[in-house]
Parts: sequence; C-alpha cells; structure tokens
Amino acid sequence: MHGHEFCHGALPDQKQMVKLLQAAVENGETFFDTAEVYGPFTSESLLGKALAPYKDKVTIATKCGIRIENGKQIVDGNITGIQESVEGSLQRLGVDAIDLYYLHRVDPNVPIEDVAYKMGQLKKAGKIKHWGLSEAGVQTIRKAHGVEPLAAVESEYSLWTREPEQELLPTLESLGIGFVPFSPLGKGYLTGKITAATEFSKGDGRNNLPRFTQHAIAANQQLIKVISEFATAKQATPAQIALAWLLAQKPWIVPIPGTTKLNRLKENLGALKVKFTDTELTQLNQLSKQVKITGNRYSAELAKRAGR
Repeated sequence: MHGHEFCHGALPDQKQMVKLLQAAVENGETFFDTAEVYGPFTSESLLGKALAPYKDKVTIATKCGIRIENGKQIVDGNITGIQESVEGSLQRLGVDAIDLYYLHRVDPNVPIEDVAYKMGQLKKAGKIKHWGLSEAGVQTIRKAHGVEPLAAVESEYSLWTREPEQELLPTLESLGIGFVPFSPLGKGYLTGKITAATEFSKGDGRNNLPRFTQHAIAANQQLIKVISEFATAKQATPAQIALAWLLAQKPWIVPIPGTTKLNRLKENLGALKVKFTDTELTQLNQLSKQVKITGNRYSAELAKRAGR
C-alpha cells in the first residue's frame, strides 16, 4: 500500500484537485490522508467529492483533536469533541465509516486511555474501522494500544529525520502497529529542488521552520549530494530515491508524500520500481547518517505538541 497526503499550502483550484485525486486512483494510489483541520474542513470535502466514485477501491484516513481558535491551532482531545468531529468528517467525506481515524496530537489534559476507549466505542458503533495516533511518544502508544489496539502511528520520518529509528520503530514492530511517515520528502527539500535562493510564498509554513532558513538550506545540501549520486546510479530522481529508501526500511511502512501536480504524483509512484541491493542500502544509510543536519524539524512552539 502507498499513499498521498493532501493538505498544506495555498488552496489550489478545486476542479484541478478533483482531477488529480482521480488520476491518483487511476494510477494505482490506494491510501489518502487528510484531517478535519486541513483547510479547515475543505480538504475532507474535496477528498469526499473526488473519491466518491472509487469508495470501494480506496482507504481514507482523517484526524481529530486539533481545533482552530482565533486562527490558531489548539490541541484538544476532549471526548465530546471527538464525537462531534467524527460526525462532521463522515458527512464531509461522504462515507459510512472512516477507514483510519487518528488523534492528530496528544492532549496532555485527556488520559490517552479515555481516548482509546472512545475509539473502541466508535469502532463498535461502525463509525470508524481502525484508529491511530499522530506524533505520539512511545509510552502513550503503549498505553493506548493496551486499551484499544492501534492500527497505525503517523509521524515524520525521512532521510533527514531519523529519530523514529531510536525508539518508535522498534516499539511499533513489537506491537504490530503500522507506520505512516509524513513529509517523506522532507517537505520538498529531499527532491533537491530547494536551494538557498528559493523563496517560499507568504503563507507557506516552511517560512517558520528552523530547517528552512537560508543558512540551513545551504548547510544541508551535503545530503542532497549523497541522494543525487544514488539517483544518477539508479537512473531515478532524488525524490524517488528518498521514497524508495523509506519503503525499503520495513514492509509495514506507508509513506504519504503530498503533491498538487500530476507529473510529481507519477514521479512519486515511480519510487515503487526503485530497488536497492543490501550493499546499496547500507551505503545510503551510512552516507546519509554521516551528514550532520542543520536546523530542528519544528519551531519550539510546534515541538511542544509532538512526542507526548
């Protein structure tokens, strides 16, 4: 299974996006990731509209637990809110049951056991089929899984964000939980197309991330060099190398690159054809690990919401 995330940045033209999503299914895409808060609400409605003809062919994941207050995102995992969110998402997506329902961020004020119990009730009621956690810490994952087994955990993982390898991946493997890496292309950086001269548009979230300052962009080009050499050797693009590397880590990893362009969608799917020998994989692991990455993946404020 392989997937696409559909969310960030300025809102593209709706008709074009419907076409793109339908083209994704026609090209073999099966798994789509969205959230109530993307848009807010517009992403779910668009996905529901685009995928209506393919309901039996696709798996849709969405999320609850973040609400918008005065234009700011607030982490809120209260159980009543989750119930309201489920009903809203079902309606916008136009489905009878949500395939995979994530708690978008862990709310330290709501015991995760209570959320897990609620998700179990939603499963019994036929509102959701599976549930997951996003950006959660391993202790939280264990506690939640003990109450209502988790199908998946979503977090950032890529050639320049390797933290999950320390604790998260071994935990998920031992519990039999799937892993969905978001930003598998490093929010575009690992495609090799972003340089110190790149200017992001005003509303682009990358403007506020430490890893996307001009200094960090220039300093991290060393990693692009490593990836590009493999791309040349394998007759692939840097993006395909980055995705193929993720797919080669574990069979239960489903990356969700995001795109608004058909040629990029096809390029991403082309990563499925890139296969590494054990030697190549070891080499890519070692060479990429030797590059010291400059800049944190999150600003201090965003970091507070992850890994709880």
